[in-house]
Amino acid sequence: MDSAIQDYKQTSGMGGASGYLTIDLRALARNYEKLAAEIAPARAAAVVKANAYGLGAHRVATKLYEHGCRDFFVAQFVEALHLRPILAADATIFVLNGLQPSNVDACASEGIVPIINSLEQWHQWAGAALALGRRLPAVLQFDTGMSRLGLSPEERAALAGLLKAGGAIDVLFIMSHLASADDTASQQNGTQLNEMNRIAAEFPEFDVCFANSGGVFLGEAYHGVLARPGIALYGGAPTAGMQNPMEPIVQLDVAVVQTRTVPAGTPVGYGGAHVTTGETRLATIAAGYADGLPRSLSDRGAVYCDGIRLPILGRVSMDSMTVNISTLPEDRLRLGSLVEVIGPNQTLEDIAREAGTISYEILTCLGHRYERRYR
Repeated sequence: MDSAIQDYKQTSGMGGASGYLTIDLRALARNYEKLAAEIAPARAAAVVKANAYGLGAHRVATKLYEHGCRDFFVAQFVEALHLRPILAADATIFVLNGLQPSNVDACASEGIVPIINSLEQWHQWAGAALALGRRLPAVLQFDTGMSRLGLSPEERAALAGLLKAGGAIDVLFIMSHLASADDTASQQNGTQLNEMNRIAAEFPEFDVCFANSGGVFLGEAYHGVLARPGIALYGGAPTAGMQNPMEPIVQLDVAVVQTRTVPAGTPVGYGGAHVTTGETRLATIAAGYADGLPRSLSDRGAVYCDGIRLPILGRVSMDSMTVNISTLPEDRLRLGSLVEVIGPNQTLEDIAREAGTISYEILTCLGHRYERRYR
């Protein structure tokens, strides 16, 4: 059967979507097991914020739970509410941003654990415990040099006083976040580790949670008792400039909408940003910046077919982009044929580099118009 016709029939049989995002849950599980082995005897949590980096928190968290994960981190309380009914009672869900005042009662009733980032958050959680007449769990986050979230150095003495006075909050562990863990040569890693060690000495009664994805590979000193990998679970490279030890778990294939042949001097796309220099065969594919493929890929990124790079010509539009298919056999692509955007020939890091961004942004922005297929 002609390969292009086969593409069309396969596309039609899968519901006729314009793009297919394949998510390999088996590879996800293997990535988790690799990370868990890397930090043992410490435990490995899973960061499943932003709908598990856009891949579906329900499916991802369920799979990871099956493979032994019992600690899950989200960023916002609403994410925890959606996740709580999905997981068994022995799974703990942590909210990295802590709580807004209106979420305190619901957090307590649902058994969700807030990350306390300030004395103000401490007092509101302590107030909830007092009102309920029972102890409530929490995690204390300290700022070790990122200036984003966490108790400041100036707040530590006051916090020590509150802890000494007792109260109704059970502190499960203390934590901080590494700002440059993906860069093994960064001096900031050592600076933050030294500060975390000072904090641990000030609060010796509590265990430490420190490593993110990059921190897992910085060595045992960064692990603490619990690490919380994110991007590495989903196949992203945890360390810049080094071979990625993680398995890819996503592949994105997008359908062709139209093909045409144009002469030299033909403008392509909005603003005529690209003008052909010779006769060129073009394919318009059904994805654009509304689907998470950044406009910055204009005239610099590419897609692939049969291992052949097909450069993007002109500007990426909201719902489509145009690629140069002159290097393919004339009948290879037609309406409904699929081209590879992310896959064996183009990793998350590859497309992020072409777009001038990071793999996190590409992954979390992949749109909801793709049909998601789980292996």
